[in-house]
Amino acid sequence: MPSRARIIAEPPPAFPPFPTWGRQALSGQSVDDATFFAGAALAAIHPIARSEHPLGLLWRHRLSLADAAVLARHGGRTEDEATLRDHWYLRRETDDPGPGGRILKAWRYLGERAAMVPDDWMITLPIRFELSFDDAFVDVVTAAAKLAAGQGSAIAAAAEIAAMSMRFVPASEPLALWLADIVLAHRLKWPIAVPLIAGQVRRGDLRAAGKVGGPDEAWLAACALAYARAAAAASDLYADLVRRANRLLEAAPKLRGRDAGRMVLILLMEDAQAARPGKTASDRSTRRLFERLVSLGAVRELTGRPTSRLYGL
Repeated sequence: MPSRARIIAEPPPAFPPFPTWGRQALSGQSVDDATFFAGAALAAIHPIARSEHPLGLLWRHRLSLADAAVLARHGGRTEDEATLRDHWYLRRETDDPGPGGRILKAWRYLGERAAMVPDDWMITLPIRFELSFDDAFVDVVTAAAKLAAGQGSAIAAAAEIAAMSMRFVPASEPLALWLADIVLAHRLKWPIAVPLIAGQVRRGDLRAAGKVGGPDEAWLAACALAYARAAAAASDLYADLVRRANRLLEAAPKLRGRDAGRMVLILLMEDAQAARPGKTASDRSTRRLFERLVSLGAVRELTGRPTSRLYGL
């Protein structure tokens, strides 16, 4: 039997806490102050965004879930994070996740390495956002690819593509926000984008951006402050996940299930996991593994239900 040490992942890297002064990014800032706060905030999460540890996937999944819940609400839907999580993790692979689930699918894709390939956007984005492949869409995606490859301020580029997308494709606020995050990631040389702005930008600011002749200072300031707030929240989330991941890794040597090592790795990468049969374990064995992890304080049961349970950090 392989030693337990071989199935335990490396502890996730810890980074300096988000600076207290950087949390002063409120509304009403001048454009210079707003971009300063945003730059400092993005610099604080830069090492997290560039880390190759598996926990970075979980971090992005949690951010995707939060953003998708906000966007679902903006679209007049009632799904919150718990409902979206249920629909996503308890469905069969071939099932349609529903309108809210399709938003979540688009945002989970944003947090994948494959989304960073501009040549694929013309093919993937009309499907992800259920949009017509017309001249307006082509112009926006072409502009996004050019901005992604450009030089200069990442925040200004994100603001510019969001405003252009709202002007040319006003029916899809999610597309504008998705493109903002992906262009920002390219400008910052991140290997994978980080879902940020959708949960923090004010809809009124975003809609106004699409009505002006170009991204003015008011929109640039609003966009910068949204990124400052989003980066602070993302930094806090990562710090919390590091604490939870370390508890899981401390508990890992105490586990005896056949799929224990594989399940630990999944829990480090995925937002949630159902107690289903594994590659070498029955559903009963998997349930017992999760119950053991809960008793050790290493994972949480996320639904509060007696059945159809989901577990995660």
